[in-house]
Amino acid sequence: MTDGLPNPQRAFAYIAIAIAMTMSVLDTSIVNVALPTISNDLAVSPASAIWVVNAYQLAITVSLLPLAVLGDSLGYKRVYCYGLALFTLASFACANAHTLLVLAVARVFQGFGAAGIMSVNIALVRFVFPKARLGVGVGYSSLVVAVSAAAGPSIASAILAVAHWQWLFLVNVPLGVLALSIGARTLPATPTSGARLSGLSVLLNALTFGLLISGLAAFNQAGATQRGAVMVAIALVAGVLFVRRESRLATPMLPIDLLRMPVFSLSMATSIFSFAAQTMAYIMLPFYFEQTLKLSETQTGILLTPWPLVTALIAPVAGRLSDRWAPGRISSVGLVVFGCGLAMLCQLGETATRFDIVWRLAVCGLGFGIFQSPNNRVIIGSAPRHRSGGASGLQSMGRLLGQSSGAVAVSIVFGLVHGRHLTLIAGIAAALALIAAGVSSVRRMTEHSDAPPEQQATPTRPVSER
Repeated sequence: MTDGLPNPQRAFAYIAIAIAMTMSVLDTSIVNVALPTISNDLAVSPASAIWVVNAYQLAITVSLLPLAVLGDSLGYKRVYCYGLALFTLASFACANAHTLLVLAVARVFQGFGAAGIMSVNIALVRFVFPKARLGVGVGYSSLVVAVSAAAGPSIASAILAVAHWQWLFLVNVPLGVLALSIGARTLPATPTSGARLSGLSVLLNALTFGLLISGLAAFNQAGATQRGAVMVAIALVAGVLFVRRESRLATPMLPIDLLRMPVFSLSMATSIFSFAAQTMAYIMLPFYFEQTLKLSETQTGILLTPWPLVTALIAPVAGRLSDRWAPGRISSVGLVVFGCGLAMLCQLGETATRFDIVWRLAVCGLGFGIFQSPNNRVIIGSAPRHRSGGASGLQSMGRLLGQSSGAVAVSIVFGLVHGRHLTLIAGIAAALALIAAGVSSVRRMTEHSDAPPEQQATPTRPVSER
């Protein structure tokens, strides 16, 4: 197979991937802004309206790894196109829903479609860009994710200012059709393994990750701590059974074969710690701005902008650098900078100026941007090419686990400590970032892990059907 795609096919193929990534990331957060409006319009309680968000997140969580296996089995282009088509159709259904039940069911299917996109997008990038420019492709992907996540609330507010909440979903339809038409013509056909999905593996995967994410989310709800603990306990039992089963398979749904590779497992741990740290700060800062500094929601949104903006600007640069120098070293440097930025947030008090806040958040964004692209490059580049789908799915799952863990940590601090929340949460987040830097540095002590991923000796396994 050729090494990447020639231009202009490469450019158009990546445009198709970027459009789908943008829609799937936006719909993770864009609906949050509209929940009060949806609750009033459908005449349901705010607690019930939360299922508009939960249905989407749970569907993504339980289907990421199975769809990644299907990507390895059937080809990444096929899973991407089917996922994008389902996402587009489900968006149209969401826009035409007139009851909470119909909207929640449509959001489930939209989540399945988003998982089809997320599970193989980085794997597709590996085949779109040549090996020598893989870091560039991963850097562009980090840019798309960062900008989409940062722009979600602003885009939602702009749409709601001039149109009904249904338009939050309806705008996906022409974008989805455009991405499908481009992707069908330009995305590369990739090798297929023919491996079959195991129904028992799918069930254990759903119990493990679905209950784990739901249980962690329950810790953030008043009076739901006991229920969350039970769900997490069941998830852990299911997880043990899941791991035992998958360890006996040649091409497991849970990529244990990849996790046995030190450079891969250490990169995943680095990702989980860093996203937990980022989420802790993202959740805490609006409370600090609005409750301590008495700022408006608009002012809060503006003040939060430097972090994702700097991340978006630096991520492609870091990706390019990871094509030339050892990505593990670059990630470690970025995490140290990220940890220092978080530590400096601890110094903010009740009289902090706008300048005090902006430059600290810019440092955080700089460090996270330096870290993210090279780390993702190691995750996808260290896996054998025929296991790119498994690596891509696990990379997305690691981000979800880190974000959920960070949210739980903030909830625990709020419940146990009164006052000085910013100092404590920022301090814990800084510690997590520096732990991630330490884990990232350990990668350099593994065999060949200090070289760009394509120069590493990557073990290959025969591909067999289940």
